[in-house]
Amino acid sequence: MRITFSVRSLLLAFVVLLMSAASFAQIGIAVRIGPPALPVYEQPVCPGDGYIWTPGYWAYDYDISDYYWVPGTWVEAPEVGFLWTPGYWGWGDGGYFFHTGYWGPHIGFYGGINYGFGYFGVGFEGGRWDNGHFFYNRAVSNVNVTNIHNVYNTTVVNNTVNRVSYNGGTGGIEARPTAAEEAAEHDRHIAPVAAQNEHVQTARGNPELRASANHGKPPIAATDRPGEFTGHGAVGAKEAGAAYKPEENRNAGETRAESPARPAVHPNDLPAATRPPAPNTGNAKTDKKYQQQQDKLAAKQTQERQNLQQKQDQEHQRLTQQKASQEKTQQVEQKHQQQTQQLQERHAAQQQSMQSHQAPAKPR
Repeated sequence: MRITFSVRSLLLAFVVLLMSAASFAQIGIAVRIGPPALPVYEQPVCPGDGYIWTPGYWAYDYDISDYYWVPGTWVEAPEVGFLWTPGYWGWGDGGYFFHTGYWGPHIGFYGGINYGFGYFGVGFEGGRWDNGHFFYNRAVSNVNVTNIHNVYNTTVVNNTVNRVSYNGGTGGIEARPTAAEEAAEHDRHIAPVAAQNEHVQTARGNPELRASANHGKPPIAATDRPGEFTGHGAVGAKEAGAAYKPEENRNAGETRAESPARPAVHPNDLPAATRPPAPNTGNAKTDKKYQQQQDKLAAKQTQERQNLQQKQDQEHQRLTQQKASQEKTQQVEQKHQQQTQQLQERHAAQQQSMQSHQAPAKPR
């Protein structure tokens, strides 16, 4: 599988800190193969008052080059009045990018994806906050009224029949943000909480949740609490949303790309390294420290690129001197491409790790 710009999956657990929407709206990775369709499954019973449903989605594991299912689950809201805007995959710049979900006072744009259970492409119909308490809409939320009394019943008409899991590209949802969704992007947001990050890592470590293993029908499609993948609160998918044909998805994505990226063979083929925005925590001393760390990492990565390029150049010279066969030359070129991709992935992971450990940006 070809990857435009990748980072290791360990860093795809959405380990980001409290920051503005613009700071973590899009993870800097791209995948050529679109995610599978959303599976069909039932929602577990809400475990308690104050829990809000976060729908399941397909994440991507770069270690194995495969999508894996992150089960939908009930999560306690980090603040009174906050709602969950789901993440989504969107097409752009020759690949599919993942836009991270977040908590905020209003529901933002989530690609027009119909995740179900109140998330029908725009807004959220599963419940609402009222005087400091969350009230559940029983028409779309699975709530035991014996334990939870703050409920109401409003019928929701959902005419969407497809289970497409990405926005844009060939076959993707063509929705665009509404004015209200664009306004929501400027709210104060909170990144996925620790329980959600742990939930993602648990899913990533389960081989049965990989698309190549379950073919779009994960055996654990939803849980009643984050990370609890066994017991009566874990439910499996009834069926796959559609036949999973990753090769067709890849070709469809490349057809839509205006200029598909050619895999880099040598470090000199790589695009110029991108620098993250200057830190802005509101603390000048802290910002200076982070900037020095970024400069040091950039210098180190530049040197590593140069060292690898020099090593590969020397191997080319030996091949020329030895009058190597075409087959031998191709083998070396394949090795060089693998080395270059690994270097690119490692550098991207280092940069992502540094950013995830920095303090949140100063609120706007």
